[in-house]
Amino acid sequence: MDLRTLPVSRRIALLVNALDGAVKTNKALATCADGDEMVEILLGASAKLGLGLTRRDLTQTPPIRDWIWFKNNDPLLTVGDAMPRYRQDKTNDSGAESAQQAPPEKKRFLGLF
Repeated sequence: MDLRTLPVSRRIALLVNALDGAVKTNKALATCADGDEMVEILLGASAKLGLGLTRRDLTQTPPIRDWIWFKNNDPLLTVGDAMPRYRQDKTNDSGAESAQQAPPEKKRFLGLF
């Protein structure tokens, strides 16, 4: 069966499933400077899988369209102080907690939190 004959949304779904667990590709996507670099990597993955996706397919079809948008822009809404969880609990090499710093002023959400 020629995968290029499938609808674009189905080919995108196949690409997303193929990326699940592809450590090397996911690291490359995570370290991209912008969305254009992501598209180049995804085009290469598409070619290896024989999906025949184009740049336009990738930039206009969710969820990859959304990944590219988030790589190029800041999120519309950030809950909390925007510090990744893995950095909140960071400890130094000796295993002790790092020096306590005054927590940054929290952003208020609609005056509720």
